Amino acid sequence: MGVLFQDNIYDLNEVYRQYLESNHSSDVNSAEYLLPSNPTKFFALGHNALENSQTAYSYLQKATVHDATFEREDVIFGPPVLNPSKIICVGKNYKEHVAEMKSEIPEYPVLFAKFSNALIGPEDFIQKSEKTNQLDYEVELAVVIGKEASEVTKEEALDYVAGYTIGNDVSARDLQKRTPQWLQGKTLDKSTPIGPWIVTKDEIPDPSQLEIKSYVNGEERQSSNTKHLIFDIPFLIEFISGLITLQPGDIILTGTPDGVGFAMDPPRFLQDGDTVTLKIEEIGILENQVKA
Repeated sequence: MGVLFQDNIYDLNEVYRQYLESNHSSDVNSAEYLLPSNPTKFFALGHNALENSQTAYSYLQKATVHDATFEREDVIFGPPVLNPSKIICVGKNYKEHVAEMKSEIPEYPVLFAKFSNALIGPEDFIQKSEKTNQLDYEVELAVVIGKEASEVTKEEALDYVAGYTIGNDVSARDLQKRTPQWLQGKTLDKSTPIGPWIVTKDEIPDPSQLEIKSYVNGEERQSSNTKHLIFDIPFLIEFISGLITLQPGDIILTGTPDGVGFAMDPPRFLQDGDTVTLKIEEIGILENQVKA
């Protein structure tokens, strides 16, 4: 786990160890447990790790740290969550997208799943499988869960969030549409970029007012705002946690706005060499190239 600060990347675990050492804490030898460097272990600790990372970040802002600094260009970003126990996706969650797909506004959230085999980072290639000729892009706000959530109310739902990132729900439309269940078109190997980082929830107190856009080879394809979500994030967390216990590190992909390639006339699908750029306000840019 690293933290981006003033255009450099800092080893978060090492910064926290130096913080404990500077305060002569008896926990200095437990730094790897209290703030793990391994992302999977980090999220397993839930809000305890997040709170300790905030402490490390505060220390970084006012102290001089040693042997913990990396220049941005020397670092390759991987997916900010490596192996979530669940990736829950929401379909048909923007009215304009429902209309362009010639569907009906759902009474309940439309849920489907992806698996961790699909996840890639912000500097990886989107793998175009030879089994599809209809690869499509979908920009989505991704919610990362910060602590175990079961039967939570929408009023308390955001207390269970670790932060937010960008997801590209890349979809093989020909595989997705050939059966009533969408799964086979939604979770192909190395097809779903997330990133470039997680912005913690304290920096985005209101995720319902974020501009969201996508571009293919520099051409704008999607442009909307999360205020147009049919089912907003607190409702989704309440609804999903009423069915499924969410664990720290789980990801909810909240749906995509209109402008997907499948709905264009004629349809325009991703090809080998295409560059897909996603932007979400307050988070940043996620850009990946397609490779056959």
